[in-house]
Amino acid sequence: MEGLDTLTRSLARRTPQQLAALLTRHAEPLARRPAPTRLRGLASALWSYETLHELVLHLDQPRLQVLAAAARISQERTGRAAPAPAAPAPGADYQSLMAHRLSFAHLAGEPVPPEDVYDALGTTMPGPGRTAAEAALCSLFEDGLAAPAEDGAVVVPPRTPQLLAATALGPFAAHAPRYDPPPAPEGPVRPPTAQALADESRAAAATLAAALERLLASLAAQPAALRKAGGLTIREIKRLAKAAGATEPHTRLLLDLALAAGLIALTRTPQGITALPTSAYDDWLARPPGERLAPVLAAWSALWDIPTHTAFGETPTALVRGHDRHAPALRHALLAALADVPLGAGFALPPEAADDGPPRGLLAAADWHRPLAVTAQPMAEERAARTLQEAAFLGLVAHGTLTPLGRALLADPWSLDAPLRDLLPPLLEQAHFQADLTAVVPGRPAAALAGLLAAAADRESEGHAVTWRFSPASVRRALDTGRSADTLLDDLAVASATGTLPQPLGYLIRDTARSHGRMRVLPAACCIRSDDEALVRELAAHRALRDLGLRAIAPTVLVSGLPPAATLAALRAAGYAPALESDTGGTTVERLPAHRSTAPAPARDPGAPLALARRLLAADADA
Repeated sequence: MEGLDTLTRSLARRTPQQLAALLTRHAEPLARRPAPTRLRGLASALWSYETLHELVLHLDQPRLQVLAAAARISQERTGRAAPAPAAPAPGADYQSLMAHRLSFAHLAGEPVPPEDVYDALGTTMPGPGRTAAEAALCSLFEDGLAAPAEDGAVVVPPRTPQLLAATALGPFAAHAPRYDPPPAPEGPVRPPTAQALADESRAAAATLAAALERLLASLAAQPAALRKAGGLTIREIKRLAKAAGATEPHTRLLLDLALAAGLIALTRTPQGITALPTSAYDDWLARPPGERLAPVLAAWSALWDIPTHTAFGETPTALVRGHDRHAPALRHALLAALADVPLGAGFALPPEAADDGPPRGLLAAADWHRPLAVTAQPMAEERAARTLQEAAFLGLVAHGTLTPLGRALLADPWSLDAPLRDLLPPLLEQAHFQADLTAVVPGRPAAALAGLLAAAADRESEGHAVTWRFSPASVRRALDTGRSADTLLDDLAVASATGTLPQPLGYLIRDTARSHGRMRVLPAACCIRSDDEALVRELAAHRALRDLGLRAIAPTVLVSGLPPAATLAALRAAGYAPALESDTGGTTVERLPAHRSTAPAPARDPGAPLALARRLLAADADA
């Protein structure tokens, strides 16, 4: 309780901006608990066992060693100061006996002077070690993982010794170990340049954006059904991989990222659970190509899973909630280790050749950045290799080091709009129409242009330039949507880079339109059948039934423009007694319909942490 009071007073001394920064850094673990209404509640949430279990995973070597040393010293002092358990009263029950036996000496409760912590770490003398230890302690104070008492002593969460009891941290390391990339192979190999690094990132981002766009378009056209046990079937993953033009592991990665970014949602239907795009997908299409990747990359940095990694004996699937809480810390550690590698320092293995593990020494360097999330976890090399492959596919890693996009993600995953804005060229609004009945867009087409061409032509190729081909069947598909030949020609002329269309395309559209519509299909929502021809004529002439749009197509058959339920209601309101007939001719028993609604995808409000910080500080000041 005294430790929570110290942390509460420490939080109360912060400005709203400082408190909002703390809430933003710890948004993921705090989101699993009820929103606090007082600073005391926030302090309890920060020092709860579940929150601490996740926060310590994101500590580097100096901060973790400072926290562990302070917790060990505090635990020892608490054990010496704790009174011996009192003798139980005669005739006490089991709960009273257990209460008397508890002395809580295994918890950390006593404040620790900072000098004692520095002495335990061997950093009492001025130098790089002392500077790193002091900076680590200040960082723990800022993150709320420790609190300064009034006399300057350090107060740590009571459950910290239990969290770090089985962790062997070794001697204090002020700096990360040097990572020496593997040497370049013998022969004339040109070292990469900064421009080559940017080009690699740009090419990967273009491939990622195109694959994600095709994947979401395929889901919008045909939602994917999930298994009863959860996750997509292998058949659905193969279908979506073919539509996206990506491998199956990359398709699983894109699906999980789209779900985490709110671009798709899992909706319950009478047939089961299906995955389909959300309303955020339409807003996503309206964004520039580069900025489309911002929510996807931010989702990757915080994803509790490595989608391209499948443990031995398990079936690869997608759209399953991950439970790997170490995955975000592993990503950060690997990216931070690669950030120290200068460009051209060594030769990097291609992602496809990294199945046996990452380069030698990389895990040791990454271990310093996140000691509890790299080599301390099982299958460390395999999980690290898959993570590096995902980073290369997303354009974050190239030539054995971080790209500018990767450095921006490492600094702040939620501020990627500016780095992504100029990464990809803008969308093109016009196409080049050629005499061979093709339309070529030398880049990424805008949504309106892609929709127009997809309605009247078939996509033929995909790459740096997208090609569509016109045919009688594709033009007929556009005419079926209600366009006339003149309207279609005008729309295509506006989308033409030259403002005109080649003659073969005009002949094709007009010839197809000339034969279009010779056969008519009568729209009808339902039919009314009766053997009484007089009754049928009476219904067709009834004024109260005009809204049904009844038309006679036979002496005993009427066609209604409204669905069966609305037609039955109108006939019964007019005084008739119709019965609903099934496809087999039998009478259908009517039941009340069941309605379901789907909740929209939650949106991330950038101003929410600051607003909450102001409310908490105001409530504490009023109290």
